[in-house]
Amino acid sequence: MTNDVARSARTRYAPSPTGYPHIGNLRTAVFAFLQARKTGGQFILRIEDTDQKRKVEGSLEAIRDSLNWLGIDYDEGPDKGGPHAPYFQSERLPFYQNYAKQLIEQGDAYYCYCSPERLEAVNKARQSQKVPPGYDRHCRNILPEERQAAIDAGIKPVVRFRVPLEGKTSYDDYLRGTITFENATINDQVILKSDGFPTYHLAYMVDDYLMGVTHVMRGQEWIPSVPLHILLYKALKFPIPVLVHVPLILNPPGEKGKLSKRNSAVSVVEYRKAGYVAEALLNYLVLLGWSYDDKTEIFTLPELIEKFDISRIQTTDARFSPEKLEWINAYYINHILTEEDFARRCLPFLVEAGLLTQEEAVSVDSDRWRYIVETCRLAKDKAKTFLDVAPEVDFAFKSAETLEYPAEDLIGKNDGKEGAIRVLEGIIAKIKAIPVSAYNDRGLLLAALDEVAAELELKRGQVLWCPRVALSGKTHSPGCPEMFILLGVEESVRRMELAIKKLQS
Repeated sequence: MTNDVARSARTRYAPSPTGYPHIGNLRTAVFAFLQARKTGGQFILRIEDTDQKRKVEGSLEAIRDSLNWLGIDYDEGPDKGGPHAPYFQSERLPFYQNYAKQLIEQGDAYYCYCSPERLEAVNKARQSQKVPPGYDRHCRNILPEERQAAIDAGIKPVVRFRVPLEGKTSYDDYLRGTITFENATINDQVILKSDGFPTYHLAYMVDDYLMGVTHVMRGQEWIPSVPLHILLYKALKFPIPVLVHVPLILNPPGEKGKLSKRNSAVSVVEYRKAGYVAEALLNYLVLLGWSYDDKTEIFTLPELIEKFDISRIQTTDARFSPEKLEWINAYYINHILTEEDFARRCLPFLVEAGLLTQEEAVSVDSDRWRYIVETCRLAKDKAKTFLDVAPEVDFAFKSAETLEYPAEDLIGKNDGKEGAIRVLEGIIAKIKAIPVSAYNDRGLLLAALDEVAAELELKRGQVLWCPRVALSGKTHSPGCPEMFILLGVEESVRRMELAIKKLQS
């Protein structure tokens, strides 16, 4: 790292509450967060809510909830306060207006009175001439009488930045080196709208300066705007922060273009609802455009903070892989989460499936909690997401009488209903003979099932089939010994006896 990058960093995440946070902007936020934590700096949450018309109800809460869920703890923000409050741009309008006025007084900006109809006509004319769209700088040197006429007509002007017409503007992108633009290709962009609200170009810069932001991380789609920003930095005499433009996230293999909502760019809220582990999603987000080496893929948050190196962010676009995310998620479930932590995270999904009440999930007693932990454990090795758990273990929360399945499911490869009945009767006899103190011995239970298979001259699979369906009501379920242990001898026998009655009727 260079000295600029290694120094204590103040970074920020500045989302707009115009929708729920999605994979792309959260990935950039994670990079900024890791840079701040790695260098012992601060991470700021700032809400860019100047576009009031597009504000989406509930999006602000979703932004904060997503950060908290992912474990991204910000040091300053709307709900935490800080030395640079307020952290809503809509509450900071005087700052932007004062700096816009300063630029006008310096001759670096000017009032523009052009109507939307005129601007549309200009763009159509440029399009017919096969010239890129843009402002024709009509008001840059507007005649005094024309300006006065606009004022008398009550037209509220916007403020445009006065870009030099000649020369070049260069800047150093931390990842991409020096990038140079011809000034003639840069438009006189609006920096303050007629309603007094700033555009992004002015607002982010003023806020970053006043909040002491040292490192600006954002998507590479902003690169074409950076020359304008550099000119603004210089006109305002603001120090230029370290600029890091991270790669785009593309659709999964086989799909062209930038990651779209129909191809997994759903909000982080949806990933939470879909049963993903927060740490796994965070882990995967970091791998979208960054790597520690060519083999390490699983990182805890402390490990990410320790190993994160901004210089290892790639400049090539990252390809989103739902399969890779699912693999990482399953790895966290199977290898990293403890059984108790896994069960705790399964609770809301068990409630949603109707297997537990909300009251049970919130205030479960110790015996019931142990039962829930043991139940969820049966699905832990197979689950890819928390949504997989309820369908796998629902039998454990139902009574024997409410298990619904056709009698034919009990037969499997056995010799008709009579054969299935003989298997179940044989198992019941063996199970009842096992001492209660030894009933949690998986090996002993499996040996008892093998004895039944030997006595009936059947294969183990034929014998296991009948109790599997009798205990769970399904042809695909956890292992028979594990279900026997979970349900206990009394309940296990009752379910098999009910299965026999189902076969006999």
